[in-house]
Amino acid sequence: MAATHAGASNKSKVFPDARTALAGVVADDQTLAVGGFGLCGIPEALIEALRDSGVKGLTAISNNAGVDGFGLGLLLTTRQIRKMISSYVGENKEFERQFLSGELELEFNPQGTLAERLRAGGAGIPAFFTRTGYGTIVAEGKETREFDGQHYVMETALKADVSLVKAWKADKSGNLVFRKTARNFNPACAMAGKVCIVEVEELVEVGDIDPDQVHLPGIYVDRIVHNPTPEKRIEQRTVRAG
Repeated sequence: MAATHAGASNKSKVFPDARTALAGVVADDQTLAVGGFGLCGIPEALIEALRDSGVKGLTAISNNAGVDGFGLGLLLTTRQIRKMISSYVGENKEFERQFLSGELELEFNPQGTLAERLRAGGAGIPAFFTRTGYGTIVAEGKETREFDGQHYVMETALKADVSLVKAWKADKSGNLVFRKTARNFNPACAMAGKVCIVEVEELVEVGDIDPDQVHLPGIYVDRIVHNPTPEKRIEQRTVRAG
């Protein structure tokens, strides 16, 4: 059953804007799981509202941190992120600078390991073993075991206080449809959070989405924000020579 939230109609998950959707949910020193890969499938309106909220000391679980001045890069500029749990830093110079200068704590993860840690968090699996990273600095301080002659590293699940995700379409119960590669980390992030807030481009009535087309059921979604005109920046524009 959907909970009743301030700013939403009775028992509705739909909120009028991103600022209202974050109100009463986000706070200092929380852990947030944020969907997206590069700039593809990022909840840009929610990230901007998070910046404007002024919360600080955040731990952000995300594959990367967007780019300078956009996506999670906004929160790095304002120093609202204390720690990143991520896989890639290459497109964000401020991310790189803060990490190398010791201003930002960083927990590096192989990309597949990061995805599985989030999935495990949402599935209630406390830990798992993977061959990825064995014998490297990724495995330092972690339990290792041998199975069938192969060595594995134990990785723990990731859980978040709040998940911020982006979907293409939702009905008013929160059943979600993602669009192509924008699905990326979003379903796993949604499942890993105690509270999930989703930003969507299309909002339809319950029953308008074919049940066979639902990528993530509404049981995982607590709040919905309709953002029909996202900016959708291109991270790397490549054109054919000549």
